[in-house]
Amino acid sequence: MLLPDLTYVRKGSGPTLVLLHGIGHNKGAWDPIIDDLATRYDVIAPDLSGFGESPAFAGGVPYSMPNAVDHLASQFERWGVTKPHVVGNSLGGAISLELGARGLVSSVTALSPAGFFGPISKFQALAALFVLRIVAVLSPEFVVKRLTRTEIGLRLSGQLLYAHPERIPQDAALRDARGLKYCTAFERTAIQALGYFFDHQVPVTTTVAWGTKDLILPYSQSRTARARLTHAEHVDLPGCGHVPMIDDPELVTRVIDTTVARAEQTRTAAAA
Repeated sequence: MLLPDLTYVRKGSGPTLVLLHGIGHNKGAWDPIIDDLATRYDVIAPDLSGFGESPAFAGGVPYSMPNAVDHLASQFERWGVTKPHVVGNSLGGAISLELGARGLVSSVTALSPAGFFGPISKFQALAALFVLRIVAVLSPEFVVKRLTRTEIGLRLSGQLLYAHPERIPQDAALRDARGLKYCTAFERTAIQALGYFFDHQVPVTTTVAWGTKDLILPYSQSRTARARLTHAEHVDLPGCGHVPMIDDPELVTRVIDTTVARAEQTRTAAAA
């Protein structure tokens, strides 16, 4: 099965850190923290297939989680990295945990990861995401531009994803709106999510961090994550929404640094 190569940005030096965004988003989701992370890590932020600038899977290839993990593993090889540290948000968080479950990464930092919802909350999350998608698709370009030029517009367009949507730079808000409008894998990914849940053990250093004001995957789902991932570190992200890099970039960076440091200490101890 031939899958397309991903578009990505890479910067910095040090241990390799791969950043995976959520459904409908793109590598720009990491803009609030990527430059800081690049002072300590070799950071790779790809657009997942069918989002941002990356081409979609061929029509007959399902957007299943096994295919997504196999695809990322092939990209690691292409990028010349072995067992990188990985950070993921939402869908990217679920992919990160799956990579960790297979032992393909050195550590996992999962920010409000998908896969811990109940039957009702799963449909609520998908309904909210489809509302965002439909609004993006149906909104004319001039409307999107006007919305992203005002604080009220930023709040209206970003209130489901962020606790502080007014903090989004206008150019980033416009880029994200266009990305959600024109992405080619949204529906195919969402359909696969209907039958997905995460219930594996992750044999690598893992942190699950949840925004206490998450409206897409509510904070209550962190209790399920705690029950299933008993060996992981679980932390709260107070005052953060579903995409916490905008709401509190310093806190998210600290959580990542702490996770990587724990993993590096474990690796050093094992080698001694």
